[in-house]
Amino acid sequence: MSGFFLTIEGCEGAGKSTAVNLIKEWMSEKGIEFTETREPGGTRVAEDIRSLLLSHHGEELSDTTELLLMFAARSQNLFHNIEPDLSADKVVICDRFTDATYAYQGGGRGLEQEQIATLENLVQGSCRPDMTLLMDVDPEVGMARARGRGELDRIEQEKMDFFERVREEYLNRSKTYPQQYEVINAGGSLEQVKQQILLVLERRLGERS
Repeated sequence: MSGFFLTIEGCEGAGKSTAVNLIKEWMSEKGIEFTETREPGGTRVAEDIRSLLLSHHGEELSDTTELLLMFAARSQNLFHNIEPDLSADKVVICDRFTDATYAYQGGGRGLEQEQIATLENLVQGSCRPDMTLLMDVDPEVGMARARGRGELDRIEQEKMDFFERVREEYLNRSKTYPQQYEVINAGGSLEQVKQQILLVLERRLGERS
């Protein structure tokens, strides 16, 4: 694949949507061709799976069911969006990807990392992000922001220790894969966060303009 795969990660309320909008604006100004998607979601079927995962539907999902549904949605998104766009030499911006699965289903739920890795290899083959922008914020701060947006979805209603484990796993992965990860301190002012992101974009993607 000749494109550039950029994923945005972070816990609830970390400012991922703000980051995605800033990245799109920067790329448009630079004349860089890009596409945007999200996970779970990105296709009609994957969005239906997203609804199953996040809605309050009265039936408890087992942790394994949740994991398998995440990868089912991911498989659709890869097949219809991510892989074709990377092959067309585009920058693909994806709001969450497999690092979120390691963080939420691995760190948060406590599922074995080896199980996630097996599904990762099955579904993705060699496809991995070229860069992951981790919007890092204290879970207490992030969840306060999330509650301010309105009703919480099924996963957002987990207890605080769940999100602390999620954040810990994200940070662990950032240390394990330093060439992939760019960690943004998302607890500062909006302007401070924007400046951090712009510096990373210029350094990592400036040559594509």
